[in-house]
Amino acid sequence: MNVAAFLLLGLGLLEAEGRCFFNRTQEHCVCYNLSQESVSSIIQCLPASVVEFLGGELERYIAFPISNLDPSAIEMLGSLVIRKIIFGDLLVPEILLARVLRFFSYTQVQELVFERCIFEGRGNWDEMARQDLPILSLHFHNVTSAPLTGREQDFSSLSSWLETLQELAVTGSHVTNLPCGIGRVFRALRSLDMAQNSVGDESLMLAFCKGAFPQLQILSLQRNNLTSYHSVCESVQLLRELQHLDLSQNKLMADLSSSCQWPASLRIFNLSDTGLDKVLTPLPPSLEVLDMGCNHLHAVDISLSSLKKLFLSQNMLQASPSIRNYPMLETLHLDNNLITELPWDEVKLMGHLWDVAAAGNPYNCSCSGAGGLQALAGMGHLGQGWPQDYMCHSPPHYQGRLVKDVPVSVLQCNSAAVIAPVCIALTLLGVAGAICLVRSRPGLARPCRRV
Repeated sequence: MNVAAFLLLGLGLLEAEGRCFFNRTQEHCVCYNLSQESVSSIIQCLPASVVEFLGGELERYIAFPISNLDPSAIEMLGSLVIRKIIFGDLLVPEILLARVLRFFSYTQVQELVFERCIFEGRGNWDEMARQDLPILSLHFHNVTSAPLTGREQDFSSLSSWLETLQELAVTGSHVTNLPCGIGRVFRALRSLDMAQNSVGDESLMLAFCKGAFPQLQILSLQRNNLTSYHSVCESVQLLRELQHLDLSQNKLMADLSSSCQWPASLRIFNLSDTGLDKVLTPLPPSLEVLDMGCNHLHAVDISLSSLKKLFLSQNMLQASPSIRNYPMLETLHLDNNLITELPWDEVKLMGHLWDVAAAGNPYNCSCSGAGGLQALAGMGHLGQGWPQDYMCHSPPHYQGRLVKDVPVSVLQCNSAAVIAPVCIALTLLGVAGAICLVRSRPGLARPCRRV
């Protein structure tokens, strides 16, 4: 038990008085500002699956002697059920981290998270050479450390572990580049999240060099300093397994001419909030999900035969894109545009979709305008915004009313559909009456002349 407490405290040792709090229902334990005097409270964290350490500095423990563990201690560490450890608000000497990290090889910890931490100095990672760790997911958020440039040797010493890592997130940490040599170490990585950093077009090109991240499937570059759609396309061309790419919250610009081809494996593409005023081309040919919400699009005239979900909310569209261009479409979101009416021919096609959302548009509540929306709602296809977020903008006598409250009976909206059958019926009755009159007065009928 003392060894387990030491391991947990070894990376979370702190100066101020504190204690741990265990939520048995969530199997989550949080320790605030532990000290050597209050370390006994960490015992209650041992049944937890998630342990969180918040607050403190570790500098005074740099010289703390850390020896190898005896077999009984190793066996006990292996019996712990802790799967995830979170460190927050810490000053972490890298040299101490390098000495302690190897002890995780005796645990079942699969996820390691650092939030709002400062990594200080340079560690000696030689002891981690050929050392395997069970950690498959590694997350850094809002951390500060020495630049990654020139640290290829450190990553090489960690390669036995990093070659098995499956998820890596470095977010909100002012990262400007990711050296090519480092990317080649992550041979099994499936997901890379680099959101909220300062990666630019040129540094992105260098990061995804030949041999880097060969198994990468999910890549988030949300909110960086990317500007060239063509440059991003060229940068990720070598990621042959890439399926999900998030470029949202970058300010992308169209190139005058671009023949770049996106990876054929790409299925999910997020271009939301990228300042687009037109659809950039070319698009990945086999897309299934395309998000272009929160832009300045006036029209969407593209054709994607495999697309299943299309998100176009918060643009400046005056009409819905033609459903005929997306034969596999299941979801269409058009909230908060400038659409005044959904044409009946499009409404009929939308009836085959699973999810349609078109709230917050300035609808013209004519018979066709209100009728189409009511028909979609009747089929159960409109989302949670119906009916409260579907308001009439015109004509004046309906302005401010809910679309659902607009009368759209056949008599009111299509008088021709009523008058025509009535006229036909009256005509048939007249003809029938004439025939009966003729038959009832034999003298009026001329007999057939026999030859």
